[in-house]
Amino acid sequence: MAPLVRRTWAPIGQTPILQQRTRSHQKVSMIAALCVPPKRDRVRLYFRLHPNANLNAITIRAFLRLLMRHIPGNIVLIWDNLGAHHGKVMQSLLQKTPRLHVFRFPPYAPELDPVEYFWSYLKTKPLANDAPEDIATLATKARSHSRSIQRTDRLLRSFVQHSPLSLRLR
Repeated sequence: MAPLVRRTWAPIGQTPILQQRTRSHQKVSMIAALCVPPKRDRVRLYFRLHPNANLNAITIRAFLRLLMRHIPGNIVLIWDNLGAHHGKVMQSLLQKTPRLHVFRFPPYAPELDPVEYFWSYLKTKPLANDAPEDIATLATKARSHSRSIQRTDRLLRSFVQHSPLSLRLR
């Protein structure tokens, strides 16, 4: 739960101190999708937090089912090369669900993925320099800041626009 420490200022001779719990292996894993409808007139953010858990095929499958409940029609997924995206659970789901169409980013190309811009913003802006006391506080803050981003259309659009993908918004 070590925070990302950004630059800060302090009066001369008074070094800022950021207290944190050491040797904590607790974490909050998060899965997210930026969704652009065919009209390309808006961007939506969907996310789920998983405190003290790793993302795997089961959590990804549950997230995809959530997306399918909220998004009518076909869904085009553009995935990175996470191992869980290639497993038997995912292949089975994709074969049984004709509305899901998968394309993959090239390996080692995070700059193409608009969701990476969301992660970067979340970590370097609202969550920077924050050393939560416990995992519940970290999860609450991550959820709160993500919901705030979810409601900021300008910011969501910027994540898509900064990616070199050829997707243009209206």
